[in-house]
Amino acid sequence: MGKESGWDSGRAAVAAVVGGAAKMMSTAAIANGGGVAAGSLVAILQSVGAAGLSVTSKVIGGFAGTALGAWLGSPPSS
Repeated sequence: MGKESGWDSGRAAVAAVVGGAAKMMSTAAIANGGGVAAGSLVAILQSVGAAGLSVTSKVIGGFAGTALGAWLGSPPSS
């Protein structure tokens, strides 16, 4: 009923990024017959995440991946 705390809004942001990343990975895997293609954007973003880059780089990459995943997963406009 009240305002969201900083903790709640941070958790919501993380959930949105993780959900977007999962959707992007799912879309890429379906398009590739069940696996993520080597050298694809999804594979590159996974490598960036595992490389131990700065938090800022991860956040920017996460938001970019989420936006791309949402765009790829959205229904075509009529």
